[in-house]
Amino acid sequence: MTSVPTPIPSRTQFVLEEIKRRILTGQLTPGQALVETELAAQFGVSKTPVREALKTLAGTGLVMMSQYKGVTVRMVDADMAREVYDVRLLLEPEALRRAVRRGASLDAARAALTRADEADDTAERSLANREFHRALYLPCGNPLLGRMLDEVRDQAALVSAVAWAASPSWEREAGEHREILRLALAGDADGAARALHAHIASFVERAFPDSPAESAAQGEDGQA
Repeated sequence: MTSVPTPIPSRTQFVLEEIKRRILTGQLTPGQALVETELAAQFGVSKTPVREALKTLAGTGLVMMSQYKGVTVRMVDADMAREVYDVRLLLEPEALRRAVRRGASLDAARAALTRADEADDTAERSLANREFHRALYLPCGNPLLGRMLDEVRDQAALVSAVAWAASPSWEREAGEHREILRLALAGDADGAARALHAHIASFVERAFPDSPAESAAQGEDGQA
């Protein structure tokens, strides 16, 4: 039987993933300039794949392009965090509720939780945490809902990276993740959704106490 070769990522895709990894692990910090010639030299490519990668990253909200300042890593402030986390609060608990109600497999979430617990560094733990959340909402049965949450996934990870750098709260979040998964695996769709809502809301409140997300101050039923 002939084995199928593993696809080789394009230069643009390679550069894109590497710049994203550096941003989300704090190697490239908010506000830092991203110079095409310097990045091209680091990656051993021409400026073209770097330029294309930066355009894609601008589309996902990780970098900003300015006629005067050039390309910089997006700054994270309370307004940006509130926008991103409001979207998550509105959509992510409902996606999990639907996934549980339809009896979707949550094996990927369980595996991601294990990887996060066993991670040796913050970069790996951050990646595993992102995969945990995605594994909860992706099997919701509505591909458009999954794509909408994927749209803000990188920006949410950037908020998390900045917040963790200032005040690590890994253990608390790991405990909350375990409780969310426990409820989901028990078939408690509403309980899992409420726990996820509280988890997302409390994180942005801790990270940006002076300007919490408006909906984060309320429960899923709209009550304070």
